[in-house]
Amino acid sequence: MGSKIKSVTSREVFSRRGHPGIEATVRTEDGVSGRAMATAGLSICEHEVKFVYDGGTRWNGMGVLKAVENVNTVIAKRLVGMDVTRQRELDEAMIALDGTPDKSRLGGNATASVSAAALKAAASSLGIPLYQHIGGANACIMPVPCSGAFSGSGRYGGGPGSTGDKPSHSFPCYGFKSFSEAAYAGWEVSREFQRVLTRRFKVGSRVSGYSGIPPGTVKHDRELWQAMTEAIEKTGYAGRVGIQIDVAAGTYYNRENGVFRGLFSEKELTRDDLIDLYHDMVETYPLVILEDPLEENDFQGHAILAKELGIAIVGDDLFVTNPIRLQQGIDVGAANTMLLKVNQVGTMSEAFDAVELAYRHGYGVMPCASRGEGEAIADYVVGLGTGHMRGGATSNRLLSIEADLGSTAKFLGKRGLKLKF
Repeated sequence: MGSKIKSVTSREVFSRRGHPGIEATVRTEDGVSGRAMATAGLSICEHEVKFVYDGGTRWNGMGVLKAVENVNTVIAKRLVGMDVTRQRELDEAMIALDGTPDKSRLGGNATASVSAAALKAAASSLGIPLYQHIGGANACIMPVPCSGAFSGSGRYGGGPGSTGDKPSHSFPCYGFKSFSEAAYAGWEVSREFQRVLTRRFKVGSRVSGYSGIPPGTVKHDRELWQAMTEAIEKTGYAGRVGIQIDVAAGTYYNRENGVFRGLFSEKELTRDDLIDLYHDMVETYPLVILEDPLEENDFQGHAILAKELGIAIVGDDLFVTNPIRLQQGIDVGAANTMLLKVNQVGTMSEAFDAVELAYRHGYGVMPCASRGEGEAIADYVVGLGTGHMRGGATSNRLLSIEADLGSTAKFLGKRGLKLKF
């Protein structure tokens, strides 16, 4: 009976988002524990579960002490004594305890952190790696990694919801024999991209992560897409490394007049303008992944892009890792890939249900570690066999998993992406 939950606790912690996250710890009677954090992202969709915040002036209202209290009292009281290896029972208990359709009573940040912590504790209690606990003996597929390039179109003024940090651009490295080989190529092409930026635009060089492009540097992001293409070609990776853009178009959308303002340039764009631009981008640049290319409720527009572009069209704000939203998209053929963020839906079980639904209908799944998942995102990727992810090129955890798997590790490369070429 050592896998019974002994305690569930949480605390407010710092996050890289500039506001706190909630960190939950689940301990079992056999002395193991799992710890996980949940924090908000840069772009938050109206359809995500609701986080519980403190309000007031502390942390500009985004303190999470109320959510911490919900974990330490309400959730802990319900889960103590339950078997940590029975994930769905734990998650269903929290869903019932909350009793709202959007987890607004306890907070999606409270439930997501506890759910992820329980999953980790269960793996430790069973004495197996997290990826094996998720995927079983067949968990052996390593992802196509993406290496960071640059972020932000806020230099053009931005739309009503824009933080200036989107779109973000990366290099998906797919034409290689292994994850480690692809990850190294990502380092090379990102480094060359910084050299191109310095030569062309006198922008300061960085050898890792994302570069911000100062206002006035370019008049249109086409100049930067060309710089990315040049970096790919100069490193000899044409046809093996592409371009990924997390557009987050909804943050630039003005619902009053139906236009996107400050996205890619100062020019205002209609939905049809954007669709035409995406067609031109696919023809001109090695674009392979577009995430949230249109407004978050535009299922029909995302269906047009999925049908016509022949690349991976990823729904983040469109689907919010929610089986109900995903089914709406499947019904009309909107997008062809779902971004995976557990705390958009609130529990691991609901996220896994969305993954299963995506696979059943031929959709891809693209995990993302932007919500506090940390190195556990690597285990999610391999355990779920997604074949690719957003980021990952500098993940030591993925290198470790690849080494553990040895000759059984599989790298799908282009087959891990939703491409028609």
